[in-house]
Amino acid sequence: MLDWIRKFRRGIFIIFLMICALLVYSVQLSKRETTTLFEKVVLESMAPFQRGATWIATTLGNWGENYFRLVGVSQENRRLKEENRQLRAKLQEMEEIRLTNQRLQRLLEFREEQELPALQARVIADDSTSWFRSVMLDKGSSDGVVMGAPVVVAEGVVGRVIRVAPHAARVLLITDASSALSALVQKSRARGVIRGAGGVLTLDFALLQNTIAVGDLVITSGQGGVFPKGIPVGTVARVERRNYDMFQTVVVTPNVDFSRLEEVLILKPDDAGEE
Repeated sequence: MLDWIRKFRRGIFIIFLMICALLVYSVQLSKRETTTLFEKVVLESMAPFQRGATWIATTLGNWGENYFRLVGVSQENRRLKEENRQLRAKLQEMEEIRLTNQRLQRLLEFREEQELPALQARVIADDSTSWFRSVMLDKGSSDGVVMGAPVVVAEGVVGRVIRVAPHAARVLLITDASSALSALVQKSRARGVIRGAGGVLTLDFALLQNTIAVGDLVITSGQGGVFPKGIPVGTVARVERRNYDMFQTVVVTPNVDFSRLEEVLILKPDDAGEE
């Protein structure tokens, strides 16, 4: 492009001078009352240039106006998006507070209904190994937590404390295979021992002659000196009976959703159960 301009620079300069002269002359025409033939030719020849100049000026003006309008709209959009992001974050924070308050309210109501002395604690870690199922709490011996203390939520039994540090405690969940607690079927009063079986529970040693049906609620029996009587454990999900067996096979779904465990109550063993 620059080489082409250098090559024809003389011709371009002459055309530029002619356009300037015609523009000056056309301006002078407005001061005369009559128009000669030559002046008409000049006006006619200048009209396309003037229309072109007017179009260029109008186009550039509109472009500049649209550009600044778009810049203003873009800045306003960024501001509104940032405000929207902050409002969404605030709503999420408020929703989390609301859900936490609901859980704590259920725990408080449960403790008042059971009239059980208890210490509120928060789950701070899950066990990541496959050897046993447990969670870590943010309360320990300095808060009055002792070995063997039962842990519950409003929905039912969680587990029992198996390790205690000054400011933390580990709880073995009832779904762990090494966990066991005395329980009974609320409707038929059939007794057995709840054992962990991964994500579900089994009610062992339930006699064949006892009536147990799917949907029956299983609760703690109060025997064994760990859990108080009457705390929900789970719901019967499957029952199998074989005529020549002494016990029936009972699978129980836990009442507690251990994947969403956040706040719990640690009960005081001295007031927890019946011998």
